[in-house]
Amino acid sequence: MEQRLRRVIFTCGGTAGHVNPAIALAQLMHKKDPETEFLFVGAERGLEKDLIPKAGYAFRTVHISSFHRSFRPAEIRHNLISVCNLMRAPREARAILREFSPDVVVGTGGYASFPIVKAAAKAGIPTAVHESNMTPGLTTRMLEPYADRILVGFEACREHYHHPDRVLVTGTPVREDFFSMTKEEARARLGLKDQRPLIVSFWGSLGASGMNRQMADFLALEAAKEPFHHIHGAGSSGYTMMRGLLQEKGVDLAAHPALQLREYIYDMAPVMRAADLVICRAGASTISELTALGVPALIVPSPYVTNNHQEKNARVLEAAGGAAVLLEQESSGQKLFQAACGILHDEARRAGMASAMASLGVQDATERIYQAVTELIR
Repeated sequence: MEQRLRRVIFTCGGTAGHVNPAIALAQLMHKKDPETEFLFVGAERGLEKDLIPKAGYAFRTVHISSFHRSFRPAEIRHNLISVCNLMRAPREARAILREFSPDVVVGTGGYASFPIVKAAAKAGIPTAVHESNMTPGLTTRMLEPYADRILVGFEACREHYHHPDRVLVTGTPVREDFFSMTKEEARARLGLKDQRPLIVSFWGSLGASGMNRQMADFLALEAAKEPFHHIHGAGSSGYTMMRGLLQEKGVDLAAHPALQLREYIYDMAPVMRAADLVICRAGASTISELTALGVPALIVPSPYVTNNHQEKNARVLEAAGGAAVLLEQESSGQKLFQAACGILHDEARRAGMASAMASLGVQDATERIYQAVTELIR
């Protein structure tokens, strides 16, 4: 008789890019077997403490925090607390494992996953770690000796691990609604009635202010002839600033219906599905969506993330031919506009980039991860 998953612990945190793959996998597991029980474990102050309960899952915390690379008094105090947490977390992790008694523990990134995965491995509980970035983060590197399986997004990731026999290429889960309509249906939903290409642009919260200023210059250049449709998500802090900058440049967005400035892109699934070019950062979730949908990208990786993950992510897409990369210190509104025109006015290049991006994509990533996890208990 085939063993089934009865209880599963997911441990993750820090960013939505770590939390969302775990939630997507839990949703698929519930669909496969509604009797499966789930427990999510994260950090006491992490983003996960809000995202996971909103998704309807039980949530427990361990005391774990990052280390800061600074000798300022406040940072030294923070690091001393982190040392204390590092000594406290294993005991908390072992207590959670005893109480919940999981069949398997799955870590999807963030330092909060370290104590639970390590404790589970030492207790003989099967473990898997999913790494959504091209190169392993510190937590994944530290967990590699303990995890039974390392699940990665792309074949090129395999070379970064000491135990390639444990590495399995699964892709990173992308929300199902991204595939629920065709590109033509998505364009119709957005009210795009002509054949002009659609640019979609957005930045992460880190460093967004400077990039939004560049995008204001970009939109002002577009306003002269409106060669493209363009939807830009500026974020809560950038929206008012960008409206002011555009007014200073004499651009009244009401007179340019092809150019949309939004605070947030709430309908991201149809917007990304309709896009002909995406201008963005290179976070793990974003590159998973780009590759799954096969959308060409113009990427300005954030220089503010740990271990320069975003540039490494972007360079893999660039090497495959699916993306063009501009570093932030070399970027400007003018350069971004010229690069976008170079892609969108060259149909053969755009088609080649779309094909290259799609060649990296994994649309059934959640199913692949599910199969890899269930295989661990057989």
